[in-house]
Amino acid sequence: MNSFEDTPVILREFLIYHESIRGHSPKTVNEYYFDLRMFFRFLKMHRKLISATNDWESIDIIDIDRSFIQSVTLSEVYAFLAYLSRQRTPKRTGVQTGAGLSASARARKVASIRSFFKYASNKAHIIEENPVLELDSPRAKKSLPRYLSERESIRLLESIDGDYRERDYAIITLFLNCGLRISELQGLNLADIKEETVRVLGKGNKERVLFLNDACIYALQEYLMVRPNIAGEKALFLSRRLQRISIQSIHVLVKKHLGAAGLDRDKYSSHKLRHTAATLMLGNGVDVRTLQEVLGHDHLNTTQIYTHIESSELRSAAKANPLGKIKPAKKKEPGKSE
Repeated sequence: MNSFEDTPVILREFLIYHESIRGHSPKTVNEYYFDLRMFFRFLKMHRKLISATNDWESIDIIDIDRSFIQSVTLSEVYAFLAYLSRQRTPKRTGVQTGAGLSASARARKVASIRSFFKYASNKAHIIEENPVLELDSPRAKKSLPRYLSERESIRLLESIDGDYRERDYAIITLFLNCGLRISELQGLNLADIKEETVRVLGKGNKERVLFLNDACIYALQEYLMVRPNIAGEKALFLSRRLQRISIQSIHVLVKKHLGAAGLDRDKYSSHKLRHTAATLMLGNGVDVRTLQEVLGHDHLNTTQIYTHIESSELRSAAKANPLGKIKPAKKKEPGKSE
């Protein structure tokens, strides 16, 4: 984890608590840090505690102390969200992409602020009343996940070829059958494969054990027959440099094989293969609570985005409606009587 040397004591203690006690990953802790640093920088500008500046990164927050935290109001938090919505411009590849962060990006910052003040109130006991108990989260637009059809998935698998065919085939097979996150797949070790199971380290360092179907077992056996035996290297999937394959390399190989299969490389990605696994499982009889366990979701409502599937039961229910065969009457021709 980042040492956070430029961070006020109360924020640093909050970050350490989340990594050491709550068991959150360094990535999650860093997200808390960036969100709260932005919030405190905004407050210093909003309260006119610093001179006007266009250099956002130069605003120092090391002087944020107990009294500052105690003085934060709900109206200031809403002012921060308004600033994010109207003025804060997201950057992608160094290019300004227009005013206003998305609702989902603002919602993440709301979650960070809520978590911090809950800690300040219930754990650190530096505030008597939590000012954000009534804080509403921005409503994000819900969109259905993109996924490959069963036929497209088969086409993708059949198109895999090249010097690393066995490795790439095993990677994509695990994506399509187990619904792993890319970080989970990249982090797999040889010792995680036990006969018909795989141990997965998910978000928040939470472990889950998944059963492997015949396709996964066969693909892994084929790969392990050609995987170089490197002393001391525990990673399951290796790069051409005989080290643990990087997340970026996995992204690249997935895009490569999508293109070879004649599928849209811009539309689909490694994460869309996870969506595909979830969609195919749910559409073939797996209930949503079991799917929640497979995917490693903390909350059921996260899994329910996949319930858009046209299952055979839903299709049968629609056809069973007695009005389902009614067709519109033919349009009467002008001038003709009944």
